[in-house]
Amino acid sequence: MNWFFLQVTNPATTSVADSLARATPAGAQDAQTMNVMELLANGGPLMIPLGLLFVLAVFFFFERLIAIRKASKIDPNFMYIIRDNILSGNVSAARSMAKNTQNPVARIIDKGLQRIGKPIDAIEKSMENVGVLEVYKMERNLSVLSLVYGIAPMFGFLGTIFGMLQLFYNINASGEFTPAQIAGGIYTKMITSAAGLIIGLLAYVAYNFLNAQIDKTVNRMEVAKAEFMDILQEPTR
Repeated sequence: MNWFFLQVTNPATTSVADSLARATPAGAQDAQTMNVMELLANGGPLMIPLGLLFVLAVFFFFERLIAIRKASKIDPNFMYIIRDNILSGNVSAARSMAKNTQNPVARIIDKGLQRIGKPIDAIEKSMENVGVLEVYKMERNLSVLSLVYGIAPMFGFLGTIFGMLQLFYNINASGEFTPAQIAGGIYTKMITSAAGLIIGLLAYVAYNFLNAQIDKTVNRMEVAKAEFMDILQEPTR
């Protein structure tokens, strides 16, 4: 009796399982197995310029980061040594130290040392001019990051618009109008928008982070210049 019951219910269970398997959308199975590269490939040809923009943003971020960190490094005792040499009348030693120190602060101080003996206003103006040049050197190539965060989202939206136009053209040409077809087309074409927004956001964060690092270095330059001007007005030993 029990054997007959099991024999009758097993095919029904198998039939239900088969029905569920057949009812599972193929798109869901594909979504589970789709990796990142396949997802990006579905974005279309505009993913190529977006990829190039991403590479440019990464390259210039690290290039500027290394340059700015190198420019911000300075010996904490640098200004103390400069002060002692100036007050003792050993300007040549101070200049030698400033020349052998490769950073914006040292180059500003070196320009001030070269102008010793001239009016204070002239010395300060010369140091300010060097400071402007040093800031320009640090900000060089930052415009690439600003360009990337400005146009990457536009490329993304452009790819989505082209994709939607292609989708509706295919619907019009084939006469097929199913929710699955529309959803699948929109899903793949929105990839460019997501990629463009992500790249633009990363470039924006990188741009502002580097600007913050430059501002810190500029503050050190201003402090060093103020200290140098105070040293020049101290009585010599």
